[in-house]
Amino acid sequence: MVASRQFWGKNKAHELLASLDADSYRELTPSLPLGLPFLPLNVEINYLRWPLLPDIFPVSFPGIQPSRDDVVVDIDKRRLVERMERYFDKTVSDEEMRRIVPGAVENSAGFNAKEVREYLQERGFLPQYVIPYLYRPFDLRWLYWEPETNLLDRKREEYFSQVFEDNIWLCAVQQNRKSFDPPVVTKRHSSRHIVERGANLFPLLLKSTARRSLFDAETIDSDTPSLNLSEPARAYLTGINEEGINLFLHVVAILHAPVYRQENSGALRQDWPRVPLPGDAEALRRSAELGRRVAALLAYDPADASTNSPLLKGVISSPLRAEMRVVGVVARAGGGQLRPTEGEYALDANWGYATPKGVMPGRGRAEERDYTEGERAAIAEGAAALGLSEAEAFARLGGQTFDVYLNEVAFWRNVPARAWGYHVGGYQVVKKWLSYREREVLGRDLSTAEVNEVRDMARRIAALLLLEPALDENYHSVKQHTYA
Repeated sequence: MVASRQFWGKNKAHELLASLDADSYRELTPSLPLGLPFLPLNVEINYLRWPLLPDIFPVSFPGIQPSRDDVVVDIDKRRLVERMERYFDKTVSDEEMRRIVPGAVENSAGFNAKEVREYLQERGFLPQYVIPYLYRPFDLRWLYWEPETNLLDRKREEYFSQVFEDNIWLCAVQQNRKSFDPPVVTKRHSSRHIVERGANLFPLLLKSTARRSLFDAETIDSDTPSLNLSEPARAYLTGINEEGINLFLHVVAILHAPVYRQENSGALRQDWPRVPLPGDAEALRRSAELGRRVAALLAYDPADASTNSPLLKGVISSPLRAEMRVVGVVARAGGGQLRPTEGEYALDANWGYATPKGVMPGRGRAEERDYTEGERAAIAEGAAALGLSEAEAFARLGGQTFDVYLNEVAFWRNVPARAWGYHVGGYQVVKKWLSYREREVLGRDLSTAEVNEVRDMARRIAALLLLEPALDENYHSVKQHTYA
């Protein structure tokens, strides 16, 4: 019986193969630089001639991985400081600390909670290590960075000292879990999970304590920060007489161009992105100017005036551009002024809930609708000022919009569909931010600053989306005239 089934199966296979003509086949030559994939991949014809991201910026670092987030990370600086002061306080027992935050006294692989706490209590709390921390894209928090023990699972000492005032970082991964997302740009210490799969952080500048690679004991010998550039990248800049910052910003611009991601989607799933280099200094400067605008929108920190670039004027600072005046407006159902003191800033629309494994996203309440006539007119006016047609603007923002609710009374009016669905680092940015701040999770209502932060987040993302035509045009121009 078994033999007859095998014979029948072979005959059927032969019949099937015989029925296929030559047009049913496609010759495929797997590419070694792309990992020998046995599937056709979308890739620009000259893509493999362009340098990989680490071929331009040779030094990168993994991000910080606390693992005990409930202990050392908080949205509120004051609350974090108070919790850490109690952790370091010898009069606070382990039992009491367990009630405050269980993770502080729970053992895990390689972490003896009692020994670590006793050592730190003897040494004392170091408040200078309470630092701003980019926990997720667009989600700045506070971290207590512990320099001596393994209270942090991976504290990344080499990386920590490289985050300084004039430095800027590109956060990327070698392989995205799903489709390629544009990289995060920041000036802050960042989580390893700023990108879902785990980020490598590429700096523009390096202090002298940085090794050239993990396997090289030689340090970069300089009293001042040096550019994190490979020798070929330096030769390229010398050849066109241009600056390193412009190369960094050019990379930002290219990796945020939607057409670049579409044309090279197959290759971008296999390895680090490759970046075409402009053929002359003027083209590099034009591309860098676009990258500067992208970086300003991504790296903005409400608590740090140094990140409030003039490039944000019109997007989140007055006088606002026409289209920005109608995006993400904080409103009250039925009209009238919101009353924060009466609970109308409570985020309780089921955006997130706490579990033993952390915060999980809820469904929330975001109602899709058509734009109003006034919103369409304002967006068309703003688009015209940017050199875009009305059709181009709505193609980038989305044909529909959302009202995103805090609660039954308060909502953010007119968050365009593509701004609401915007992903970076593998996360839906606005929804992810909200999931961590549901009232039952956060333990309080949102502040006025936090409500305005969501409004400004929607506007920054909308501004990024409206830059896409210019970013695509720049990519097309660069790839047609690359450096030889």
